[in-house]
Amino acid sequence: MKPETKIFEHTEPIQKLDDDLEVKQANGQRFYKSPNGDFLPSVTTVTGWSKREFFAGWRANNQKESKRVLSRGNDFHDIIERYLQNKEDYVLPQHSKLSEMLFEQMRPILHNIDEINAQESALWGEIVPLAGRLDCLAKYNGKLSIIDFKASTKVKREQDIHNYFMQATAYALMWEERTGQKIENFAILISCEGGEVQVFEGNPIDYVKDLFDCITEYYTDVCSQASP
Repeated sequence: MKPETKIFEHTEPIQKLDDDLEVKQANGQRFYKSPNGDFLPSVTTVTGWSKREFFAGWRANNQKESKRVLSRGNDFHDIIERYLQNKEDYVLPQHSKLSEMLFEQMRPILHNIDEINAQESALWGEIVPLAGRLDCLAKYNGKLSIIDFKASTKVKREQDIHNYFMQATAYALMWEERTGQKIENFAILISCEGGEVQVFEGNPIDYVKDLFDCITEYYTDVCSQASP
């Protein structure tokens, strides 16, 4: 039996955020154009920088699986976004059965979310010279949190997803820079094809140093040559 559908409350951000940002691809990287005209590297580009060669090689050698995983992730995120927006038709005919299954097994965990403040919101920073799109900012088990939704082929080990924690930290810092509101929790929600659902929570403050080390490495290596 499927769990009951929850009606989610939505609240306005304490400060109006910028509209969507222009996106460009260059040298295999994603950049967003900030309102002040600068092109900033994406959060995922920078936090995944140390693993770039591994993933580039994997995609080249596993093109069919790479496309499957990308499609799965897009459908999965779309279903969750529509569900959190209280749409009755949150699952559409074009969504894959696998993505629907991954959503359904995560749905009880989603019911820990309340007072949604932002979904798929564009964020950028100057102190944190990055940009990207935030999955969700809301209360998770009563704590204002950066919430990220992931689909996975297999169960993740904490040591393998350090970049997820840095991503959440980047969004927390950019949110604080844009709004003045401090975020002291993140929740990474992962739905696995084997039927497992994982939840990783943490405080962004614990990953600030690692994030800025990653940003420094990225800008030292490539930013001056890679900007569009």
